Amino acid sequence: MSAPVIDPVRPAAPDSPAGRRPKARRTTPARFDTALGWSDRPGLAWSLRVLLCVIAVGVFTAPFLTILSGALTTNPSGSSLSFLPHDSTLLNFRVAGERGIWDYLTNSLLIAGGGLLLQLVVCTLAAYALARHRFRGQALIMMLFMMTLMLPEEVIAIPLSLVLGDVPVVHADLKGTVWGVILPLGAWGFSVMMLTEFMRDIPTEIEEAARLDGVGELRMLWQVVLPLCKPALGVAGVLGFIMIWDQYLLPLIAAKDPTDYTVTVALSILRTDPEVGSGVVLAGAVIALIPSLIVYLLLQRSLVTGIAAGATKG
Repeated sequence: MSAPVIDPVRPAAPDSPAGRRPKARRTTPARFDTALGWSDRPGLAWSLRVLLCVIAVGVFTAPFLTILSGALTTNPSGSSLSFLPHDSTLLNFRVAGERGIWDYLTNSLLIAGGGLLLQLVVCTLAAYALARHRFRGQALIMMLFMMTLMLPEEVIAIPLSLVLGDVPVVHADLKGTVWGVILPLGAWGFSVMMLTEFMRDIPTEIEEAARLDGVGELRMLWQVVLPLCKPALGVAGVLGFIMIWDQYLLPLIAAKDPTDYTVTVALSILRTDPEVGSGVVLAGAVIALIPSLIVYLLLQRSLVTGIAAGATKG
């Protein structure tokens, strides 16, 4: 008995329902597509999102516009501050310069630059040791770093003042020098914690392959680990700079002379000076605000990337 002949299955005709190809969906995101479902199609949801964005921009930009308007106004009043200056003038900036605001700004730039550089080096080395190595007492060291974030500056102000006046072992007096402000800012628990968690996510296979090529510890950190941690370093740089720049109590207790003050301390002096008005204080605030804005604008991409990487980790 011969085997039955099976007709081959013919492909469906293009006009038949089985032969129709589904329409290709759009894979390229629209201009306004986001993770929150932003769409470029006008509608109620689109209008609400635009309204929320306008409100958010207004809330955050209103204080800056008010400060700038007051700094450019001849005699601003606390009850009549507006977004647009009246009787525009640069006299307030000139008076602030005569009061030494530029010298205070120079002190702040030196302290912020040196303190941030030292902080990034110390925190990176500490995070690398905690993230890529295992040793006894590792959890205790990490806990000590976290405890530094729980202590307010007022609690350690008096002990820190005594230590800066007579540093143990070397018996050096750091008061009146920039090192008296830079050295206490050399390590920050937040940066250590963030960099440690970021470095722990680096695959061990990359490190093992580098070690097979004879890469040492410092070269491993410099050429392998740090290039993968650029977003985290950007976050640590921006937040670390703002933290150092906003220091008030430490420069105050580390100074021996008013010429050693930073711009944040100088603003409080200008505010209590009866010979200057509020316009000079606002002009000093605008000058003190510029470096923070420049640092943020230069590192905003790394800041956003680092925050997004931390939010999607795991």
